Amino acid sequence: MEASLQSPKDGVSMKFVTLVSIVAALGGLLFGFDTAVVSGAVGFMEERFHLSELQVGWAVSSLIVGCIVGAAMSGVASDRFGRKKVLIFAAILFIIGSIGSAIPDTFTGYIIARMIGGIGIGFTSTLCPLYNAEIAPAKYRGRLVAFNQFATVTGIFLTYFINSGIAGYGDHAWDIENGWRWMFGVGAIPGVLFLILLFFVPESPRWLIKQGRPAEALPILIRIHGEEAAKQEVHDIKASFSQESGSLRQLFKPGLRLALIVGVVLAILQQVTGINAVMYYAPEIFKATGAGTNASLYQTILVGFINFAFTILSLWLIDKVGRKALLLVGSASMTICLLAIGIAFHTGHTSGPLVLIFILLYVASFAVSLGPVVWVILAEIFPNRIRGRATAIASMALWAADYVVSQSFPPMLSSFGAASTFWLFGAMSLITVLFTWRVVPETKGKSLEEIESLWTQGARKSS
Repeated sequence: MEASLQSPKDGVSMKFVTLVSIVAALGGLLFGFDTAVVSGAVGFMEERFHLSELQVGWAVSSLIVGCIVGAAMSGVASDRFGRKKVLIFAAILFIIGSIGSAIPDTFTGYIIARMIGGIGIGFTSTLCPLYNAEIAPAKYRGRLVAFNQFATVTGIFLTYFINSGIAGYGDHAWDIENGWRWMFGVGAIPGVLFLILLFFVPESPRWLIKQGRPAEALPILIRIHGEEAAKQEVHDIKASFSQESGSLRQLFKPGLRLALIVGVVLAILQQVTGINAVMYYAPEIFKATGAGTNASLYQTILVGFINFAFTILSLWLIDKVGRKALLLVGSASMTICLLAIGIAFHTGHTSGPLVLIFILLYVASFAVSLGPVVWVILAEIFPNRIRGRATAIASMALWAADYVVSQSFPPMLSSFGAASTFWLFGAMSLITVLFTWRVVPETKGKSLEEIESLWTQGARKSS
């Protein structure tokens, strides 16, 4: 029996690590659900509350504002109180946000509830990948951290069907009065499940050692690595803390300054290459190609399926071919696809399957590269003592970029046209290729302490 739980070569208890990572990745499921559910509800809310175009946009983006706040708070909170306690608090906020979004009689009440839920999502989007990175063995860290992105796209994909089922339960009048409420309220179910399961996972052993509690961390590390490797891990983690001041000023020193640049720039590039513009506004894009309402909705579900399927592929590839290779190939493919989509709109050749094919290829390229890989890199490149706060800075930059793109995409379409808009996203994808090639290091197979030493060694060589 024990052989089935341990890797024969390294003594890793993969059953324990996988179960812990799946629980943490449920935060990604909540993230996916909450970002996608509004797409099915906002049309009915528009009629229920008589919303203006500006208010419709606010109904969608208010969650992202909450996410920015949650991401900004997550670093200090998790460094002070621990990863597990803050994730429990985030689950409670998500439950309150889901129920609160379902019951208001005023649009203002809905906005407040969505922001509360958004703060919870800001916490989980930052801390779930970080927690997984801190508890996973180096050999499997990429795929275990990428579970979070897999859970996110699973939540998005399932939500399309949940919204469709709820909308079809009653007539249009019922949807306007009650249907959208059920769409939001269903989110409380995975929220409660996440909350319960969090009580059965351990605290991050690296955070425990940071707090001067290595005796509590050692049994957790033994379950992950085996006894001998765990003792060495405790020694390495202690050594890394002894070399760090714990101040954010450390990130601006030579070497680690580059880690901050890599984290923030990759976080922004993940969004400004246009993925959420496509995901949020896919039906409108397909309508612009001449597809009818029903056809555009079916094509949107196909986009969700491709996103789901290729995220699964990334789980298999990320620890085999590495982070950098996936980023290079994926962003290069995205550049080509966005260029082709822009040409199709520029020449007027949008009828037929051409635009759909390139959008699906673009989504597939993102799902196997920038989607999961950026979250993995953000969770593993920063020093132990300030990982929480540094990851929060990069995560906040990501959410801010998401907000800018989601708000600016409709005006860009109307002002600059679809061709120029997609070409701009293509230019951002090309920048991603160049930035990854020149600046981003490969972190596959390295412990978090070894990754940290990459930056400090680089600083010594350049000085």
